[in-house]
Amino acid sequence: MMRKKKIPVKKLLSGAILAVASVTMLFPFYWMIKTALMTNRAALEFPPKLVTWPLYLGNFVEVFGTTGLGRAMGNSLLIAAVSTLGVLFLSSLAAFAFAKLHFKHSGFWFGAIFGTMLIPSQILLIPMYVLFAKIHWVDTFLPLIVPQIMINGYGVFLIKQFMAGIPDSYIEAAKLDGLGYFGIYRRIMLPLCKPPLVTLGVFTFVGNWNNFIGALIYIDSEEKFTLPLIINSFRTEYSVEWGLLMAASAISVLPMIIIYLFAQKSFVEGISMTGVKG
Repeated sequence: MMRKKKIPVKKLLSGAILAVASVTMLFPFYWMIKTALMTNRAALEFPPKLVTWPLYLGNFVEVFGTTGLGRAMGNSLLIAAVSTLGVLFLSSLAAFAFAKLHFKHSGFWFGAIFGTMLIPSQILLIPMYVLFAKIHWVDTFLPLIVPQIMINGYGVFLIKQFMAGIPDSYIEAAKLDGLGYFGIYRRIMLPLCKPPLVTLGVFTFVGNWNNFIGALIYIDSEEKFTLPLIINSFRTEYSVEWGLLMAASAISVLPMIIIYLFAQKSFVEGISMTGVKG
């Protein structure tokens, strides 16, 4: 008779720990979906139920039909998409200059850009609001887009670390073929830098999609509300519409899950490779 193969205790323990961690992380998402499929009265019942039946779809119908969620998603998508494209272009362009051109005082300017990462964003809230109020940018999308596109220390650092590991022989060969610096950047460097670009793009998109503080400070008109502001509107001083809040939250999470699933391979590769290089 064949002997049964014994599973090492260490492997069993690792699997048990991973299973517990997975359940712990997934349970809040399950609770969000469960609450979104309940009436507000059922959501406040005590003790709470782990399973709800019958399912109530009215919360999803209401958030789309009467709360302006669709318009808010469009506003958030516009801000996130423009910010992501701008950050990817300018950050990769600056990273190429710092990694491969070696111009005068490049070390100083790279250190200055990198130093912006050390400044807490909360310190800049009041002076930036005063500045944008003077140039009449308040209650527009510009304060949520322009500042991070112009200076993104993390993006420049991330892509520069990756570009520094690309052999200079590629650039020399491209010069022999008659390519200028911008042609080298567009046709050689960008295709090779797909992992860090995807990583930076995911971080930037998610950060802008979930940007609550910036929208709360700069946006006043209801038709310009972003998704976090609409979700926050379900919380009042005296009550919380838990069903609507969780339905809107579930809808807001869905695009980020889809983006991560499509970009997962390049995202993980970009994180690992930029952490090793440099």
